[in-house]
Amino acid sequence: MGTGVVTERITETSPRLQARITGAIYLLTILTGIFAQGFVSGRLVVDGDAAATATNILAHRGLFQLGFAVYLVEMACQIAMTALFYDLLKPAGRSVSLVAAFLGFAGCVIKTFSRVFFIAPLFVLGGAHYLSVFSAEQLQALALLFLKVNDHGAAIALVFFGFYALLTGYLIVRSTFLPRILGVLSVLGGLGWLSFLYLPLGYRLFPYIAAFGLLGAGSLIVWLLVVGVDEQRTMEGAGQRRMKATVYRGRGAAAAGIVDRSDSAVH
Repeated sequence: MGTGVVTERITETSPRLQARITGAIYLLTILTGIFAQGFVSGRLVVDGDAAATATNILAHRGLFQLGFAVYLVEMACQIAMTALFYDLLKPAGRSVSLVAAFLGFAGCVIKTFSRVFFIAPLFVLGGAHYLSVFSAEQLQALALLFLKVNDHGAAIALVFFGFYALLTGYLIVRSTFLPRILGVLSVLGGLGWLSFLYLPLGYRLFPYIAAFGLLGAGSLIVWLLVVGVDEQRTMEGAGQRRMKATVYRGRGAAAAGIVDRSDSAVH
């Protein structure tokens, strides 16, 4: 039996289980991001001091490489979370949920690519023979530049995550199987992340936006893990969506039949 078939059966038979799996992966995404950004990058990278940053990275190579690995785990979890949220929120609006998923995936691609620049300083500072044409100060400055590019790439991804949070919040508000306050928190958080459309403003407001974003994300995670979703209302929403799709297909088939009969009459 294929993985897709198993996933589909779990989704159809147990929306609450799917919600709890989504909440668990969401929690793992948050925890890995906090560890890699706060504990590793925040500890080793000294803003504006290339020499101190290079010294920290070389003195803690293993920790730096661990941070990179955890960043990749974070992005794998975020991709899975985005796919699960798409399926979970389809009953509230399939088209909007699909658009939200694409925006979320775009943010994941940008953020994952930016992590290449996070690991680059290890190569720059590695002491390879072909780098001897550069002075130590130049290599340290280049390493810090790569880390800055990594940060800016992640900031750009936050804009896409902001649009994703807006649409996800809208779907939660529209749904009948999750509390609307969770959707409102998601919408407000998404508006905050959109401040990164102008990077200086986003960086200035980041501590407040991140705190509010964690409040909204934490509330949603707790609800998904502890309560899940209202299974009856989820099934009703999915049934209504399938009914509408059937009606639309029937109307399309009827319209096609009318056109065919008209063509036959003309000939």
